[in-house]
Amino acid sequence: MLPDAVLPVPASLMTLLAWFAPLFNVPSFRTFTMLACGFLAQSGKRTVCGMLTGAGLSRLWSHDRAHCFFSRARWDPDELGICAAKLVIALLVPEGEPVEVLIDDTLFRRRGKRVWAASWFHDGSAQGPAKTGYGNNWVVLAVRVRLPMVSRSVAVPVMAKLVIKDTTSASRLWLARRMVTRLARELPGRLVHVTADSAYAGDELKQLPDGVTWTTRLRSNAALHDLPPERTGRKGRPRVKGDRLPSLAKIAAAAVFSQVTVTRYGKTETIAVHAFTCLWYSVTGTRPVTVILIRDKSRTGFDLALITTEKNPGIARMIERYAARWAIEMVFTQLAKRAVRPVGGGREHVADLDVAVGDDDAVDEQLGQLPPLLEGGGGQPGADSLAECLGPVGGSAGFQPLPGGGIELALLGEQRVTAAVQVLALAV
Repeated sequence: MLPDAVLPVPASLMTLLAWFAPLFNVPSFRTFTMLACGFLAQSGKRTVCGMLTGAGLSRLWSHDRAHCFFSRARWDPDELGICAAKLVIALLVPEGEPVEVLIDDTLFRRRGKRVWAASWFHDGSAQGPAKTGYGNNWVVLAVRVRLPMVSRSVAVPVMAKLVIKDTTSASRLWLARRMVTRLARELPGRLVHVTADSAYAGDELKQLPDGVTWTTRLRSNAALHDLPPERTGRKGRPRVKGDRLPSLAKIAAAAVFSQVTVTRYGKTETIAVHAFTCLWYSVTGTRPVTVILIRDKSRTGFDLALITTEKNPGIARMIERYAARWAIEMVFTQLAKRAVRPVGGGREHVADLDVAVGDDDAVDEQLGQLPPLLEGGGGQPGADSLAECLGPVGGSAGFQPLPGGGIELALLGEQRVTAAVQVLALAV
């Protein structure tokens, strides 16, 4: 049973993992529990073999048993993601408040001829002018939460979809919209606010379910239209959109900007903004959208254009919400990239979830199976001294034997929330 309040959380890792028990049969759940505990206990590579070693089962269990959990066991990653999302929301999002969702994709570099769905994709973290890399591209959905021990928000990844070229799953926006629709269906009566970058804007947004809003960066060449005029009373189909609006540059040149105070990237500052309501017919159809032009450093024109489907949005809140999208970028840095320290603009304000990954697992490549999200190449990220308030769990916990051959991770009271976040990051 989940606690009624946000602060009371399960007293042990086993209690937390028991939330996922209905998703598995008994043998698969036992394997899932051991691998999860081994993942947290292992300080080296977080491969399948490394998780067995961390759980102390490398000599007691056949490695095939662990690998079969990912390749042949009967469990649904989508169901696991929904279960993790519900747990995150129940523990860390106050009841009745909207659920803020962050969407982005990242490349997990992979090697080998038999790695499933590997191809060449854009990689913004690549060195040099050619921003491409070979591997698996994952579209990730994270829930933005606020933890009681830190002032900044944290992105907790809960769902992921693999981009497969030359199939329906090649569209990142199609995958993102499916995940958001599924999540919204599991949260009836709850508002879901989605924030993504400009790559996640297309006609898929015409199919957004009720209760879901979408905020993204607006392309400078977007074709915007006025709202449809009132009906004239004459025969014929009424107009579904108004006249074509000028380009954003011309709108900004003639607009009157107002001053708004916002807090973003750890700083509070006053910027100039101009907002107006229109239609982005090719993307959102007949749903009215609000465009926000931000003049940050420039004296003329605009520096950034945002668009949201939320009705009557608070301008400052929209700007801060889009700036908070940086939290999911920090998750990617910690999960799969090489040791990198975020620098500048206050963006180093990120909680260290102590989630690391190892290199590609040769056994996974030989089996040609779907690689788990947390097994991307790139090595283990280094610790961030600016985020040591969320330290590793393993250093202050011990494994205790349980009846039936299980193990329990006994946690100290002040570290339970940290453990919850770490385990939830594992549930991608």
